[in-house]
Amino acid sequence: MEQVELQQKIALFEKTLIELEGLLDIENLNETIEKLERLTYEQGFWDNHEKANKIIAELKLYKNKITRYEQLQDMLENLKIADELLSMDEAVESLEKDVALFEKTLEKFEISLYLSESYDHLNAIVEIHPGAGGTESQDWALMLYRMITRYAEQQNFSIELVDYQDGVEAGIKSVTFTVSGAHAFGYLKAEAGVHRLVRISPFDASGRRHTSFASINTIPEIDDTIDIDIQEGDLKIDTYRSSGAGGQSVNTTDSAVRITHLPTKLTVTCQNERSQIKNRAKAMQILRGKLYQLKLQEQQETIQSMKNVGLSNAFGSQIRSYVMHPYSMVKDHRTNIETGNVQKVLDGDLDMFISAYLKQLAKGELLDETT
Repeated sequence: MEQVELQQKIALFEKTLIELEGLLDIENLNETIEKLERLTYEQGFWDNHEKANKIIAELKLYKNKITRYEQLQDMLENLKIADELLSMDEAVESLEKDVALFEKTLEKFEISLYLSESYDHLNAIVEIHPGAGGTESQDWALMLYRMITRYAEQQNFSIELVDYQDGVEAGIKSVTFTVSGAHAFGYLKAEAGVHRLVRISPFDASGRRHTSFASINTIPEIDDTIDIDIQEGDLKIDTYRSSGAGGQSVNTTDSAVRITHLPTKLTVTCQNERSQIKNRAKAMQILRGKLYQLKLQEQQETIQSMKNVGLSNAFGSQIRSYVMHPYSMVKDHRTNIETGNVQKVLDGDLDMFISAYLKQLAKGELLDETT
């Protein structure tokens, strides 16, 4: 790397860190940390474990932000030292790797600061459903399931299957699973919407091109800090025998649960657990998440209507196209970010799309129209 190029990058990094420092508001953040720490020293702090754990988690989150910012400052100082060594014509081993690592670390830290909504820190519940088109769309839904789970694994998130319905010939009729990890919902909310695939169908003997659709719905896994009132009389609860892989995997009891919220017609099914009680508890948790999501959507629609802005980017709109024939391209219609490496995206490399979405969402720069 040439010294001039390194100096230009260092100047850009310094400018970005200054902007992030303002976004982070370190002075107020340190005051908040001191206030929370004083609470932990009070007598009887652990008498209410639920409240204490919430404060400890909040304190850990704020401290982590400060630590990550300070680590970036240290990394930048090391790059400045490398610049001085270059000016003395001394070799700096792995300089390009250091610059690349700093850029990646800075990008992740910047994105984490945009995850400031009250629900962004929660785990995510993800539902995937194929659109019309039979086997072709069901296979596309399975590909999206693989894509999201690969992304989750790359982020060191844990995955738990809640409900899985096989397709008739291939693919899936539907799948529901939870993704657990720091800000899992905050990141995966960027994937909510309709995904479009254009390819030569492997199920068409004539080798014709097909267009398929499948939807991803991302729901926050509600914890006890968010109050959602559900009346028992508003619920219709059905039990049935779980489907399985066959043989010893078949459940011989009516352990699967389907819960319908009558006022909203929202339906949740859970059959992953062998206990009806556990399936019901999980289904209720997902239902609470869906009702919370619906509440957020209604608030968003109210705000947008007051601003006289269209809602084409609301839940359910087409957000991204994956074209495999006659050319290769993945394009996000909300941000105009695109790449020609379709397979890499399908293997879970979603960082460029999620980062651009979160940045533009925070800045109010998402495109109004989808195509």
